[in-house]
Amino acid sequence: MSTFKAPKGTYDLIPPESAKYLAVREAIAAPLRNSGYGYIETPGFENVELFARGVGESTDIVTKEMYAFETKGGDKLALRPEGTASVLRAALEANLHKTGNLPVKLWYSGSYYRYERPQKGRYRHFSQVGAEAIGAEDPALDAELIILADQAYRSLGLRNFRILLNSLGDKECRPVYRAALQDFLRGLDLDEDTHRRTEINPLRVLDDKRESVQKQLTGAPLLRDYLCDACKAYHEEVRELITAAGVAYEDDPKLVRGLDYYTRTTFEFVHDGLGSQSAVGGGGRYDGLSEMLGGPALPSVGWALGVDRTVLALEAEGVELELPASTSVFAVPLGEEARRILFAKVTELRKLGVAADFSYGAKGLKGAMKNANRSGARYAIVAGDRDLADGVVQLKDMESGEQVSVGVNEIVAELESRLG
Repeated sequence: MSTFKAPKGTYDLIPPESAKYLAVREAIAAPLRNSGYGYIETPGFENVELFARGVGESTDIVTKEMYAFETKGGDKLALRPEGTASVLRAALEANLHKTGNLPVKLWYSGSYYRYERPQKGRYRHFSQVGAEAIGAEDPALDAELIILADQAYRSLGLRNFRILLNSLGDKECRPVYRAALQDFLRGLDLDEDTHRRTEINPLRVLDDKRESVQKQLTGAPLLRDYLCDACKAYHEEVRELITAAGVAYEDDPKLVRGLDYYTRTTFEFVHDGLGSQSAVGGGGRYDGLSEMLGGPALPSVGWALGVDRTVLALEAEGVELELPASTSVFAVPLGEEARRILFAKVTELRKLGVAADFSYGAKGLKGAMKNANRSGARYAIVAGDRDLADGVVQLKDMESGEQVSVGVNEIVAELESRLG
């Protein structure tokens, strides 16, 4: 047994369980690829300052959860705790906003890192698929992303998730609300850290999950009562567009995002089968982030969906994904000549797109057939010296147990026909 283990709060994805995660990533990405989003991949670490500016210096992510370190050359870097700041940095660096029509539509998939108390559904290393639409202020774009996420979840068979929707206002109306909320919060019996948060980013106090805090928030001013006419009209159009698309949502006037950069549309996908870690994804509009990173004004919107929590949500609903067989054909050679011929047939099948495997090592018939069973293959090809002398191989249906002789030169075409 190895003396090394995965670091605390992390996990390994290993077969066959890993196939679920691949299927979830593919299902989330599929509607994005069909809607003009191109794939982007960014480094696993970035300059610390990118996240301090982009995520917000007052957030727990930056102050408590970020894995930051200094390189031998003196650079201060951090493992990425989220995707939006990195994607926008890459888009600005490559001048993607100057090369064609806006918005620039991008999707990504990868691992992210936060130092948290490990628990089910909340790990220090986690996987997300995200989408960003950069450079356009349009309610239809906000609606599009919500609809695509809904489509992705439903394609997986998820049904018991809810979409929560709110507006956080903009630079015109949010400061007025911020001041009113601060006045309210200053009169509550809160701990020192929460009072400090009240002064820096009071909206985040609304997101505090502690019951002792939530009890005191009854009667807190709501942002929807402070929205300017422009934000009200924008939010109403988002609501109308997703309703017309047949996507159900719930208005949640207390919904805020844990990151500083969000404006106007904000939304969250929650699943009630996951206990306290009910959020499976979320996002919203972030019109001022580009300027915070030193770029031009590029109003943008995006989301990130958790792969880990989506898998947990599927399990909570008892949804079994229809996963493609990792192996359709398993070849069992008995003798050197059979080994040479069947290896060539396996290679030919693979070139045709058939998932095929081979009995490696000097195994006898019994051991090799055990491997064929474990592989989950629908068919096994078995051949020994006597079979080859007759110009045939044995084709065994692993489900029915039926076995027939097929000509060596016809076996590939026969399998293609049977497997469709």
